[in-house]
Amino acid sequence: MAYLYLSFLLVWFLSKSFLGEAQLNDQATLLAIKEELGGVAGWGDNQTDYCRWEGIRCGLNHSLVERLDLSRRMLRGNVTLISNLKALKELDLSYNNFNGRIPSAFGNLSELEYLDLSLNKFEGSIPVELGGLRNLRSLNLSNNFLVGEIPQELEMLAKLQDFQISSNRLNGSIPHWVGRLTNLRVFTAYENQLVGKIPDNLGLVSELVLLNLHSNQLDGSIPKSIFATGKLEILVLTQNGLTGELPEEVGNCRGLSSVRIGNNKLVGTIPRTIGNDTSLTYFEADNNNLSGEIVSEFALCTNLTLLKLAYNGFTGIIPPEIGRLMNLQELILSGNSLSGDIPRSILGCKNLNKLDLSENHIPPEIGRIRNLQIALNLSFNRLHGQLPSELGKLDKLVSLDVSSNQLTGNIPPAFKGMLSLIEVNFSNNFLTGPIPTFVPFQKSPDSSFQANKGLCGEPLSFTCANSDPADYHRTVSYRIILAVIGSGLAVFVSVSVVVVLFMMRERQEKAARSVEIEDEETSDQPTIIAGTVFVENLRQAVDLDAVVKATLKDSNKINNGTFSTSYKAVMPSGLILSVKKLKSMDRTIVHHQNKMIRELERLSKLCHDNLVHPIGFVIYEDVALLLHHYLPNGTLAQLLHESSQQSEYQPDWPRRLSIAIGVAEGLAFLHHVAVIHLDISSSNVLLDADFKPLVGEIEISKLLDPSKGTASISAVAGSFGYIPPEYAYTMQVTAPGNVYSYGVVLLEILTTRFPVDEDFGEGVDLVKWVHGARARGETPEQILDARLSTVSFGWRREMLAALKVALLCTDTTPAKRPKMKKVVEMLQEIRQN
Repeated sequence: MAYLYLSFLLVWFLSKSFLGEAQLNDQATLLAIKEELGGVAGWGDNQTDYCRWEGIRCGLNHSLVERLDLSRRMLRGNVTLISNLKALKELDLSYNNFNGRIPSAFGNLSELEYLDLSLNKFEGSIPVELGGLRNLRSLNLSNNFLVGEIPQELEMLAKLQDFQISSNRLNGSIPHWVGRLTNLRVFTAYENQLVGKIPDNLGLVSELVLLNLHSNQLDGSIPKSIFATGKLEILVLTQNGLTGELPEEVGNCRGLSSVRIGNNKLVGTIPRTIGNDTSLTYFEADNNNLSGEIVSEFALCTNLTLLKLAYNGFTGIIPPEIGRLMNLQELILSGNSLSGDIPRSILGCKNLNKLDLSENHIPPEIGRIRNLQIALNLSFNRLHGQLPSELGKLDKLVSLDVSSNQLTGNIPPAFKGMLSLIEVNFSNNFLTGPIPTFVPFQKSPDSSFQANKGLCGEPLSFTCANSDPADYHRTVSYRIILAVIGSGLAVFVSVSVVVVLFMMRERQEKAARSVEIEDEETSDQPTIIAGTVFVENLRQAVDLDAVVKATLKDSNKINNGTFSTSYKAVMPSGLILSVKKLKSMDRTIVHHQNKMIRELERLSKLCHDNLVHPIGFVIYEDVALLLHHYLPNGTLAQLLHESSQQSEYQPDWPRRLSIAIGVAEGLAFLHHVAVIHLDISSSNVLLDADFKPLVGEIEISKLLDPSKGTASISAVAGSFGYIPPEYAYTMQVTAPGNVYSYGVVLLEILTTRFPVDEDFGEGVDLVKWVHGARARGETPEQILDARLSTVSFGWRREMLAALKVALLCTDTTPAKRPKMKKVVEMLQEIRQN
């Protein structure tokens, strides 16, 4: 008995000694890591408890390091030392600047369950040693510069549930063993150079939830196996070379929310079983060889917000049942062989933003759509015949382009009815007769009418023999609509048609009426469906009912943006919040709460001083509210256009330059972590108590389409005056587009002028006014706010240097604009010099 007791004491002593030694080793390793990485914020020295350092979690009784989170810190350096933390179960190094090869020594971390190395600059091949991580459940190597094939050794990761290797330069085929991973739920390998077929066993033995393989060189058919268990929720296979038909088994997945199979070589019809997928939100199958009729069963997918079937071989009519889709935002059916009338039932789609029926056989009825806010781009479509005078009824039309066609006859005088017109282009046709006397026409450059041998009159140099000069002096007043120039094509017989249907005004007015509630009518306050606060130490201070109540009173409204309205909410605890209420056009996200919550939680952890972070959310009925800290100094727009007009205003160029740099740094960080902002404007730059700028609305790009995670959206993106010119044709929100919008903000800072102002002249915005200074015979100094530029030579020199940056950012060619990282460097150099 005594022997057993002594043996027990000896084992206990040895284990304690080993634990103590291991703890000392972990502490020494962490200090060495700190030194190697040039310092880590939130890490102390050897006198402090390393288990309490930021990003570190130890096991029971503060023993060994089990979790290391160094994500989103912009770190660089050698990370091999981390392999000495032998008890590590979770390692997150994502969103940094680590480069070189992934350390093969990571394969020695035998306890590791979670490894995230995404969004770095790691290169070389995937280490075969990672196959030794037998406990690994999640592996994310996405967004690096990895090359080579997927190692066969990873087949040993039997517990793997989440396997992400997208956005690298990997080649070879997808190994058949991936289909034998019995626990696999998420597999993403998009944006690589993978070839061959998708394994026909993928999804057979595991409950596959997400499969994203877009932008590779895959061929063969879509395997039926991926629908076998019926658990698939997201399928993205766009931009490959896939052939064959979409399997009928797609109807097995009742939780399927997103199907994106466009830009392949698929044939056959769409299975009618698609109607079983009642959770379907997005269905994209454009640019394939699909045929047959558009199945009416889509109408059973009541959550559908986007249906894109463009450029296939569909025939027949547009199913009237489509009008039942109350959540539909985009209906894209261009480039098919559809015939018949546009179903009147489509008018029932109250959330429809874009209707594209181009290159079909549709009757010429566009003039009847009087309530649309659209732009028409009919260029390069081999259109013939005369321009229909019915187009003149589109009094909300902002941009009209019918260039490079075979149009004949006169420009109809009825076009004077386009009272909101700003930009036109009739060039390269066979048009004849006098150009109608209409201010937007005469204000346009002559290039907008050139290469029409029979046209005459202003702004061309060719005078008309029988023109009435008195007409020239008539003016047509028209207001500038706060709208977005989206891409769209008109409806003609045998003509391309894109109708961008904006019903924003009607919905906004309806939403405004719904919140006109008297303060005392609190008994009708809606019931909260879901809500939480992400910041633990604020949870007791935030009353979610008080949040909702604040948004029901117009007196609490502090800002109205493109995608949301902001309210001030005072909590019973005294805490003041800013609450963002998403507008009705974005409420489809409410039907995907889990995705929304994941996106908000991720964005709340984005670590940058110049970003507004969400701290929580509330959902009631079909309304989503986002919670933020309240910032007392309002917006940059208010500082520039309200505060600077007060009698007590003091010139503040250094403050403005700091704000410009801070906004640029915030956007550069967003681009680094692959987030594209949808609405950059001075109204979305908030100022804290020290006038530090914070870029707001960063959540919108993800919340509009959490499952897609790209910058292609169906909603109107941007605020009037900030929208890059290419958006009118592409409807794509891009990083260069963000740079353009930032350039407009920088011009605001330099000139203290609004982005759109009648003083610039009809059809001219701030960018055109600044770029046109030389043609007007004005010097750069005349553009700047004289209250600032005349204070000192130093200020003037800095402002002129910043003006050069703004001109680069607002170049009409996206490829010529600098990246935001370069913009930051240029502005910092201005301040340092």
